[in-house]
Amino acid sequence: MFKSFQGINFVNSYQKKKLKTRFQMSGYIKALIAAIVAIIIALLPTEAFGIEGLNPVQHRVIAIFVFAAIMWLTEAIPSWCTSVLIIVVMLCTISNKGLTPMMGVEGATYVPYKNIMACFADPTILLFIGGFILAVALTKAGIDVVLAKKLLAPFGTKPSRVLLGFILVTATFSAFVSNTATAAMMLAFLAPVMRQMPEGSKDRVALALAIPLGANIGGIATPIGTPPNTIVLGYLNETLGLSIGFGEWMVKMVPFVALLLIIGWVLLRMMFPFQQKEIKLVIEGEMHWTYKTWIVIITFIATIFLWCFGDVVDLGLNSNIVALIPVAAFAVTGVIDKRDLEEINWSVLWMVAGGFALGVALNTTGLSKVLVDSIPFDQWSPLLVMIIASLVCFGFSNFISHSAAASLLVPVLGVVAGAMANSGVIDDGGVAQMLLCVAIAASVSMILPISTPPNAIAHSTGFIQQSEMMKVGIIVGIVGLVLGLVWVKLPFIFG
Repeated sequence: MFKSFQGINFVNSYQKKKLKTRFQMSGYIKALIAAIVAIIIALLPTEAFGIEGLNPVQHRVIAIFVFAAIMWLTEAIPSWCTSVLIIVVMLCTISNKGLTPMMGVEGATYVPYKNIMACFADPTILLFIGGFILAVALTKAGIDVVLAKKLLAPFGTKPSRVLLGFILVTATFSAFVSNTATAAMMLAFLAPVMRQMPEGSKDRVALALAIPLGANIGGIATPIGTPPNTIVLGYLNETLGLSIGFGEWMVKMVPFVALLLIIGWVLLRMMFPFQQKEIKLVIEGEMHWTYKTWIVIITFIATIFLWCFGDVVDLGLNSNIVALIPVAAFAVTGVIDKRDLEEINWSVLWMVAGGFALGVALNTTGLSKVLVDSIPFDQWSPLLVMIIASLVCFGFSNFISHSAAASLLVPVLGVVAGAMANSGVIDDGGVAQMLLCVAIAASVSMILPISTPPNAIAHSTGFIQQSEMMKVGIIVGIVGLVLGLVWVKLPFIFG
């Protein structure tokens, strides 16, 4: 998406660098180590774990989980490759259509192979696909450029207001569009302006940091804003049986996002005060007015309306079904073609599928219940669990893919939260609070250039020193974690 913008060059250079690093010999060594550790765990006697009631199939799930954890944490191979690999391993070792030597464990529950394969087309993943298709259509019609112009116009030319405008507009786009593509587009608008500023100007630093700040935080606002949101929502609705809709998520999270963005804006103004009196933006590009443009506009408005207010009008359609409406509308009318499908970030979707598959394995084999029965979770403080989970996710997400961190932690935290709910320590709202903390922690992890693609894009301009990004990232991260913990505990959120 947004290939017409110059900023996409930063994305491409970032991705090529990551791929080159991942496939060095060290990556294969890490993968070999992960495989050896997993095999050793799998070959240990089941009794060695000291978990009462653990059967050989559940034992295999533990080995697969450890393998996935090491592979995701070390990024030995791309995260989506790890997801596909563990799904195939699950099909061969713990499914009801697995390898013959793996079958026949008395008293064990095997996972239906269709349930594992269904993770590739989980309803939450289809929700994400709908968001990607909407973004592609908006770009083809030139609506994204017009929206950027209209949304930035009210902020005028005063530097502090322009900074606020870029943060808010970037966050708005990032709520519905890939944060990587959003960062590329917004940076393309800013790059010509920043090049004209004096060398070493703090003005350039503030404006450049506004992009990752807005892109990373803005994704929290909607279920499709970032993969961790999708993973959490999928686990809450599909695995735990809750019913949290698109509109409900936005009602609860948009105010939090707005508050955190304002704090970020104040922080940038304080740390990098503007020297210029005026900033003039020149955004090129126009909307292409055809009948297809009207189809995109009408479909976009209808989809967003149904996502946000579907429960109010009570049409009976959930967010996942609504997400397929633009896919069908744009395909039938020719707004998108088969080449446009290549614009969908399939690697992210496959990455998310791996996390869902781990959750399915934990619950279907009964491993989650065995673990819960062996650990007295009902004696733990829910707040302590939330704090620990948030800090662990924040630490992981600054060094590995946010999707990988969420895929790794959500199934485990879901088991813990579910156990607490079953024992009466917390209710369904408490379960949602715990998992939502993981999504927030992942999105506010923006300390290093490698933490998120928007960070890498901003840093690659050369206008930001890593130390400057770290200072902002640490402060925003701490504020985001503390504010997030307080926010989800408010009675009107998931109380």
